Amino acid sequence: MLQNSVMVANNEFSQLAEDEQIKRTAKALEANGIHTLIAENSKDAKRMFFELIPEGAEIFLGASVTLEKLGIKDEVDKSGRFDALRPKMFAMNRETQGREIRKLGGAPDFAAGSVQAVTEDGHVLIASKMGSQLGPYASGAGQVIWVVGAQKIVKDLNEGLRRIEEYSRPLEEMHMQELYKVGTEVNKILIVNKEVRPGRTTMIIVKEQLGF
Repeated sequence: MLQNSVMVANNEFSQLAEDEQIKRTAKALEANGIHTLIAENSKDAKRMFFELIPEGAEIFLGASVTLEKLGIKDEVDKSGRFDALRPKMFAMNRETQGREIRKLGGAPDFAAGSVQAVTEDGHVLIASKMGSQLGPYASGAGQVIWVVGAQKIVKDLNEGLRRIEEYSRPLEEMHMQELYKVGTEVNKILIVNKEVRPGRTTMIIVKEQLGF
């Protein structure tokens, strides 16, 4: 059954966007208040990411295959250069320290991760099973950084929702089964139409296939 879910992943949504499509999307994102950088490759994307975050900054990372592949997750969590929140939260007792965990993750100085789809007219879709990253992305974090492979660019919101169900979900199902022997669900979707706080949100679009 798991194999079938992977086989039906719609490869229409795995194709990298062309340069003109990337430029058009970046222009639309900027018009919607989301500062957008374009990275030629993974190395450039990682450099851009760390140029945006000062040493010692408090950072909450959403679960992200993209950040793992780029080596960003390990550098944030293990280098000692940053105040990484996820290791702190995982070390706490959820039964006795639930309130402290929620507060730590709810309003970090920086929140970073990836998204499932970006539309050519400048809207962003993030799907989640639990939703822990959605609150910080929407309003709780001081600043937000998303690193996004160029295969995640789609025409519009309807196509973005299709991408989540037909491509991201089956691949995430396989990923979660391999790691933890549990499945995934699209329980919550955040759609960001516009950022009203200047300079709060930055997206790095990478001209490579990264994440789901």
